[in-house]
Amino acid sequence: MPELVNPTRSHGLVDILDRVLDKGLVIAGDIKINLANVELLTIQVRLLICSIDKAEQIGLNWWRNDPRLTMASAGTALPSSSDVEARLERIEEQLTRLAQATQPAAVPSKSSRKT
Repeated sequence: MPELVNPTRSHGLVDILDRVLDKGLVIAGDIKINLANVELLTIQVRLLICSIDKAEQIGLNWWRNDPRLTMASAGTALPSSSDVEARLERIEEQLTRLAQATQPAAVPSKSSRKT
């Protein structure tokens, strides 16, 4: 009986957290709201808690390609807003020239032609 009161093997919070991050923990659940047998709302909850190493092992590495989470690589700076605006203006001018070049030449009407 003393083993129940004072266990020989103690688990601290750090040990439990280390085990959860190493192995991973998945919490899944569905919440459905029905009114008179009519489903009004369904919420699916999926939560995965694990270390970055474990996530990469199972193929979850979305943060590597997310532009909001990654910094620009060294040597490549993000363009300024004035550079982007100037480039957009050049593109619009090119589109206008292309549109004008592809329009058919005006065909003279019958009344203006010499017979």
